[in-house]
Amino acid sequence: MVSTAVAAPLKADAAKSTVSAVFKQLNVPVEAKFKKFTAQIDFDSAKPATAKASVDIDISSFDLGEAEYNKEVLKKEWFNAAQFPKATFVASSIKAAAGAPAGTRYDVAGKLTIKGKTADVQFPLAVKKDGTGQTFDGTLPIKRLAFNVGEGEWKDTGMVADEVTIKFHVVTAP
Repeated sequence: MVSTAVAAPLKADAAKSTVSAVFKQLNVPVEAKFKKFTAQIDFDSAKPATAKASVDIDISSFDLGEAEYNKEVLKKEWFNAAQFPKATFVASSIKAAAGAPAGTRYDVAGKLTIKGKTADVQFPLAVKKDGTGQTFDGTLPIKRLAFNVGEGEWKDTGMVADEVTIKFHVVTAP
């Protein structure tokens, strides 16, 4: 028996949705996209506490805009895509943000796993109606070294900064 209290799953529109990582290399901002990911979202703005959300990112789809760089970041020192082909996020709570207009902003907490390392994370989420669907926008700041992204000589943050911002824009339809 299915409970009617649970929101209907929303389908992410891959053509309109994006996940990217923004970081500094030699103090110059770089934004690279993950071209393949799946998002499972059950969300009803009237009942955010019952919401469920998870995202699986295909690490081999990371695109820095140049084939040689793309190949490099898949190696063991960086993402080690052969051993850890996916990064995942699973929400543990979604709560309406204090002071925000109803149904527009939420505080999300959950577990992020990259390269076999899992950490508790939290971030603000903006939600808006988009025709019959919804748009979910957020930014999640992380430290790459907490996930062992950049081992050996790449632990030096003089070349590639430790701070990384994961940005996402997910467009869904019922």
